[in-house]
Parts: sequence; structure tokens; C-alpha cells
Amino acid sequence: MTPLDVLAIVAHRDDAELLCGGTLIAAHDRGRATGILDLSAGETGTRGSVLLRGAEAEKAGVIMGLTVRETLGLPDAGLLNTPETRALLALALRRLKPRVVIAPALRGRHPDHHVAGALVRDACFIAGIAKVAPELPPFRPHKVLHAIAYREHDEKPTFVVDITEQFERKLEAIKCYASQFDGLIQAGEVYPNGEPLYDIIRHQAAHYGSMIRTRYGEPFWTAETMRVDDVATLGVATF
Repeated sequence: MTPLDVLAIVAHRDDAELLCGGTLIAAHDRGRATGILDLSAGETGTRGSVLLRGAEAEKAGVIMGLTVRETLGLPDAGLLNTPETRALLALALRRLKPRVVIAPALRGRHPDHHVAGALVRDACFIAGIAKVAPELPPFRPHKVLHAIAYREHDEKPTFVVDITEQFERKLEAIKCYASQFDGLIQAGEVYPNGEPLYDIIRHQAAHYGSMIRTRYGEPFWTAETMRVDDVATLGVATF
């Protein structure tokens, strides 16, 4: 298949929509090939079912304009970063060949989320080692980004993506998961504050947008320092 430009790899169906749905839609709007790889099917979820969640994910993927969405089949509520899971994910990376991979944050309250963050990072490296899972030729993504929405610990975002034009479609994709989110005031890494969940998501996106002087945004962190060639072209005014 044609190599992907951007691939989000997350623990559960709906994680990508919450964390980086606007960024995926923005990439699609620019003509990029985008995808989501859900590590598990969400079989231990309290609400809904695997079949229903799969149908919701398919509907959300259409809204986001995804080129591909797949499920790796790892155990929900039991993700592990092991040689076996790294090799399995490495094969998927070699097949999809994404230039940019979006991973969860390296910290989080759900064990699957922070394990997924480390697993994705490590598998992206392992995918470039020829003798590991040699069924496919080695490949490494150019860049790994960690989506850190709702997780304000020590890391300040390396950058924020402007999703002002995409936010309503992001929210529409999230609302596809009615079995998971309707009537709730919290979900995943989104902590409750007494408001409906969908309102919290909007307010959080507005908060990140304010960091770059736009209406809505999504934050990302990278281990490496970002490069700037011409400081005279830098955006986001100081005053």
C-alpha cells in the first residue's frame, strides 16, 4: 500500500479521536494519507461491546478521512511492552510505512495508555532492526510525536497544532462513540470538572489553542529539540 504520512497508534478505539483527531483531520485536509492503528479492540470496556465500538470507530474514521484503520489485537487492559509486542507492532509499521507516528503520552492514569506510549516509541526503533521479525524489510518512521492533551505534568508542549477549522469535525468523530461517551463527565485521560464530557473537550482544546493564539489546538511533545532555520518567521506573538 502507499506509505502513510501520519499514523496514530493508540491503546483503544476512541483514544486517537480524543488525543489527536483534529491533527489527523488537518493532515487529511492538506492531502496527507492518514491512519489509526488501535492496539486493542476495547473488549474490557465497561460500556458497549467490541462489535458496537468497531462500528463507531469505522464511522469516526470516515469523518476524519482516514486512509486506513486497523486493530492489532493486543489485549485490552493488559498491554505489555515486550519483545513479542514490539516485533508485532514493528511488522505493522513496516507494512504501513508512516513518516510520522503519533503515540500516547509516556505518562497517564490508564496503564494501557502509558504502556502504549513506550511500546510505540520502542517499536518504531525495533522496526529498523533487520533481524527482528525478518518477514518484512526494516523501516523506521522519521518522527515520533507524543500526544499530551489532558496530561499536564512536567512536559510543556513542544508545539501545538492549530485545529480551529477542524475542531467541530473532531468533536463529531468523538460523538460517534455514543456507547462510550454519551451522558458522561469523564473518559480516558479526561478528568471530570462537573461539566459534560463534550464541553470539557471543547474547553481543553480552547486552552491549548490559546497557547498559540488560536481558537482550538492539540498539544504534542517530542524527545528531540525542534529545529528552526529562520527566527524571523517564527509565529505566536510574545505580547
